Amino acid sequence: MSLLERKLLSARMLDAASGEEIVTRIELRFDPLTGHGSRILPDRGLIARSDFDLEEFAAANQATCPFCPGRLEQLTPRWPAAIDPAGRITRGEAVLFPNLHAYATYSSVSVYSPRRHYLPLAAISEDLLSDNLAAQVSFAAAVLAADPAARWASINANHMLPSGSSLFHPHLQGIVDPHPTTMQRQLAAVPAERFSAYLEAERRAGERHLGNTGSIDWLASFAPIAPAELRAFIPACASPAELDESLTAELAHGLALALGAYAELGFECFNLALYGAPPATAGYPLNLRLAARSNLKPLYRSDSTFLERLHWEGAVDIAPEDIAARIGDRFRR
Repeated sequence: MSLLERKLLSARMLDAASGEEIVTRIELRFDPLTGHGSRILPDRGLIARSDFDLEEFAAANQATCPFCPGRLEQLTPRWPAAIDPAGRITRGEAVLFPNLHAYATYSSVSVYSPRRHYLPLAAISEDLLSDNLAAQVSFAAAVLAADPAARWASINANHMLPSGSSLFHPHLQGIVDPHPTTMQRQLAAVPAERFSAYLEAERRAGERHLGNTGSIDWLASFAPIAPAELRAFIPACASPAELDESLTAELAHGLALALGAYAELGFECFNLALYGAPPATAGYPLNLRLAARSNLKPLYRSDSTFLERLHWEGAVDIAPEDIAARIGDRFRR
């Protein structure tokens, strides 16, 4: 069976006025690692370019934001000394603290900067990303040192309200737990040779392989869960806690390229997940999934439907090959 498996479906119907047959082609693809399905639909413009005044909206909600200067110090919780003696982890402008609404045994929030309440995608620089990722890497390493049973770490993002964020102020979130998430468990069960074969198949095919930034391969996802989905693979380590300064900076570089491309394409909301396995897991490459989400505006259409939420199957109207053709040059300069 091919690693890049796809099937063609045809939906047939009659035009209401003429009675002529209408045929819609749908491509069903299967993720080479987990096997989940994804439906590639004809381009329907399901996510319109952002035309919402985010700066005005930011100004309207900044006065009560708990992550802005003054309020962050007063309102956000602190870590026990076993995790961080200072109570909060800082790297450059980034500040990391416990998530008051925890999702895991150890659940963190890290803002790019308390001063940057309004941070559109085009303004998320490589330096801001590198510092924020470095804070999350330090957090994961500190938790593992304090609690060796908490071996499953991930770095995540809900950027803007349509992506699931409850607050406007841009931030990352970390999870470190004794138990994997469903996707971490599925990815950790993939044989090492399957990862290698997938990457090699994409390099040979060329149409979705965006490039290699030194130690990290970037792809447009063959079977995306969400629109404009990109993936990155870091073979040198298995856990976020194992990222050194150089790899963290390289990952930030790739993310800055990707988010800049999203901004040019008219996207302003995204989700991110960096899926870790237990440190030193042989053959497991730390890997990332990045996806655009519906843009913020009154009466926006959610891109998450019954297929994604209840059938665990993606349905997108932006072909991965189109995304790769439009942004791939960024990763090959």
